[in-house]
Amino acid sequence: MTEPKQENRKPDAEKSGGRNDRLAAALRANLARRKEQARSRRKGKADERPDGLQPGPQDAKP
Repeated sequence: MTEPKQENRKPDAEKSGGRNDRLAAALRANLARRKEQARSRRKGKADERPDGLQPGPQDAKP
């Protein structure tokens, strides 16, 4: 009537290792992007994105 303990169950090392490697790579890429953004802001270089939203044709005043 008691359930067996599951403390001996461990995830496969290959599955969790691959996921950890992908997460580590994503974190490194994110850190590199953020560092580059900080460097460009210190240099005073403008962002590459447009400022604000451009008005669409439906927004034109008659």
